[in-house]
Amino acid sequence: MITVYGAGAQLGLPELSPFVTKTEAQLKMAGLAYRKQQSAPQASPKGQLPFIDDDGEVVADSTFIRAHIERKYGIDLDAGLDARERAQAWAIERMVENHLGGAFAYSRFLIPENFEKGPGRWFDQAPEEKRAELRADLLQRVTEALRINGVARHAPEEVVELGDRSLKALSLLVGDKPHAMGENPCGLDATAFGMLAGVMTPALESPLRRRALGYANLVAYVDRLMRRFYPEHHWPALAT
Repeated sequence: MITVYGAGAQLGLPELSPFVTKTEAQLKMAGLAYRKQQSAPQASPKGQLPFIDDDGEVVADSTFIRAHIERKYGIDLDAGLDARERAQAWAIERMVENHLGGAFAYSRFLIPENFEKGPGRWFDQAPEEKRAELRADLLQRVTEALRINGVARHAPEEVVELGDRSLKALSLLVGDKPHAMGENPCGLDATAFGMLAGVMTPALESPLRRRALGYANLVAYVDRLMRRFYPEHHWPALAT
């Protein structure tokens, strides 16, 4: 049995981490049974979530988890895509994770109101005298990582513009198709769904969220995939 280690349901999302959401959705697409266990990034071999334990074999990072399950179980999450479409799906996935993901992290961590409602609450169960220090350390580490990435070097409105360019590109690529690459879901859908749901959750307001909600086809896409992958989760229908 596969065990998926993630952050758990928070902020109106069935899973807080878009990368854990990606892995869960891909496991569901593959028809593989798994159990979920809440964990912290420091428990992972790579210091990040998700990681899995597949009958004693530990694999970290969502991209390598996908490679593991496809190899071990003989599954192709991009079945039906030709070589060019597979290349396009990989390029779009890099845009979603490495570009839109930076703007998403900025909106979750570096907008003070969102940090207080979201990541700042992660240490509520820690001893009271340590909470402020733990929150400050988390914010410092994420800020430094986003500076290294380049995102935190920009003005807030510039970050939104960069994120919106990825949203617009993704909206144009999805178009009126039910899934990112056509009629059937592929690995990319799990990635795009996880990131977009994180951006759109009503629990955290941001300029990036307002931009995302302006793309009606992306809103409908998230609503559709939420019903597919997490039918038990209460997600307010955002599409009109």
